[in-house]
Amino acid sequence: MGLFSRRRRPAATDAPTDKAAREATLAHLRDFVDTRVGVEAYVEPRTNVTATTVMLVATDGEWTRRRVPDEKAAHEIARGMGIPVYDVQRTGYPPRVRAWNSRQRRGAEPDVV
Repeated sequence: MGLFSRRRRPAATDAPTDKAAREATLAHLRDFVDTRVGVEAYVEPRTNVTATTVMLVATDGEWTRRRVPDEKAAHEIARGMGIPVYDVQRTGYPPRVRAWNSRQRRGAEPDVV
């Protein structure tokens, strides 16, 4: 290794590749689906800045996002969990996500439905 060379560090856009990371991601997503009502998956495409991600959204707008290897993997994960899956470029984000984010910023309790 040269004096001014650098070791390659994993980029923020690298999808998890080792078995432990994949299992941790799947466990987190499964837990979210098992502990929330009406969860739907939204596949977010890879960009210059981020890897492909899957965003799970519950009925109340609460959400979680995790990197996945590609769009096909995101669809397989959602189908395997028995939840609907959408392409966010076609459907956009549901309005309840924005409402949930606003409530979290204000520190307000969720609306009673």
